[in-house]
Amino acid sequence: MKRRNFVKSAIAGGSALSIAGISACSPETKQPVDDQESVDLAAFDLNEFTVGQFQQFMADGELSSVELCRKYLARIELVDPFLKSVIELNPDALEIAKQMDDERAKGQVRGPLHGIPILIKDNIDTGDKMMTTAGSLALAGTSAPDDAFIVKKLRAAGAVLLGKTNLSEWANIRSTISSSGWSGRGGQVRNPFCLDRSPCGSSSGTGAAISANLCAIGIGSETDGSIVCPSGINGIVGVKPTLGMWSRDGIIPISHSQDTAGPMCRTVKDAAILLGALAEFDPNDAETHLEKGPIYSDYTQFLKRDGLKGSRIGVVRNMFPANREVAGLAEQAIADLRRAGAEIVDKLELTARSEWEAAEWTVLITELKADMASYLESRTDQNMRTLADLIVFNKTHAEEEMPWFGQEIFEQAEQTKGLNDPEYLEALKNSKEKSRNEGIDRLMDEHQLDALIAPTNGPSWPIDWVNGDNYTGGSSDAGAVAGYPSVTVPAGFLKGLPIGISFFGRAWSEPVLLKLAFAYEQSTMHRQSPDFKRTIS
Repeated sequence: MKRRNFVKSAIAGGSALSIAGISACSPETKQPVDDQESVDLAAFDLNEFTVGQFQQFMADGELSSVELCRKYLARIELVDPFLKSVIELNPDALEIAKQMDDERAKGQVRGPLHGIPILIKDNIDTGDKMMTTAGSLALAGTSAPDDAFIVKKLRAAGAVLLGKTNLSEWANIRSTISSSGWSGRGGQVRNPFCLDRSPCGSSSGTGAAISANLCAIGIGSETDGSIVCPSGINGIVGVKPTLGMWSRDGIIPISHSQDTAGPMCRTVKDAAILLGALAEFDPNDAETHLEKGPIYSDYTQFLKRDGLKGSRIGVVRNMFPANREVAGLAEQAIADLRRAGAEIVDKLELTARSEWEAAEWTVLITELKADMASYLESRTDQNMRTLADLIVFNKTHAEEEMPWFGQEIFEQAEQTKGLNDPEYLEALKNSKEKSRNEGIDRLMDEHQLDALIAPTNGPSWPIDWVNGDNYTGGSSDAGAVAGYPSVTVPAGFLKGLPIGISFFGRAWSEPVLLKLAFAYEQSTMHRQSPDFKRTIS
């Protein structure tokens, strides 16, 4: 099983929401999916508005941060019972928004995120009245003692933390037969383009919520595909940064050699704004196995509509999903890139892929046990201290936590021998060498490339709580294992379901990737608001 975006399972319930704030320990359904026809879920006066437009509205006095937040809260109240994408709202959101409005009235604007509402994944610590649970009932009712490093930066930038998003429980590292977007605490996230289809994962709630216009911008996290797959499948832009660009402090971990949070937004420009606002080297962050590279506070400076002119882009054919129609969309994307001035180097392969994939799994399950213990030790608000504690909790609460799938990955990880185990150290060395030196770097050096591309994902599959995810492949693992960046952008639709294309490359190449992705986005404009179909047929 590849850990990337999977998660299989479901619960008869969803997010319990209220404008004043919520407690989502016990999911409840306010409106079943069958009642969808009585509500126009697509209609919203702020559909597809950007950070820049919101800033202009607030600067002109046409819309305050409080009014903006109230509109999104009302939309969440209406739409999210069908999506189950928001696991908890921040009871202090409107108070924070008012503070930002008061500062603006005094001429104090902190930056491009001032007064902008944001949703973040529920595996990111917030030292406030909200919980941080990774979707698990094991941590329900508890709150982290402090903000994660990136949350501190969010607050300093003036963003309004509107709430937290549902996810594949424990970021989809509990079972090999899971349903993406299901958690014991939050229920099953659904795809806003087709409600009986998967949102992918593990940043399922962020992908669905941002696509459905439930907030301005969002944050997900990724170990292997958990930002780019739900971004691609929900028809939005996702950025997985180079490891170390965003701090992993205060984020419930899987693997310190692969984990990172990143932006999930509707446009490349919004993603670039968010990326720069939180980008900062954290000397207390875990080892990244990468030399520190250039980090910028403003990545919008690299965005150019003609950014594809003169670029050399390699097409990695052995990273295409197993779907012929997706390949057809990829061919159209290649033609669009050529038309916009890119030189295409086609029919390339990352030949060491099978080798780094084999090594990756040993790395993930070994680091999971060690890193989870380190994280839980910092959570003085609760009694769980080790992965073994979580395993016991799940067994004790099997009816709520394991109604559809088990915890065989947790149990396998519990048997690992620690970070000094020679087998782990060899796997770590091989995974980095094969994905970096013999993978992305080699291919780009040989062909003098600016970036590599491949479809992000295949089409979304029907939610199946019995058999689990029917994932048809994607291109996340090269950048994920290497710790290198990738950017996914909407590339079209297959039978009404979004397909993304990923631009990926060397460490610290975000300026180049964002430039290329922005130029492609602006020349094609594939992004569409979802239509909330009940089913494809």
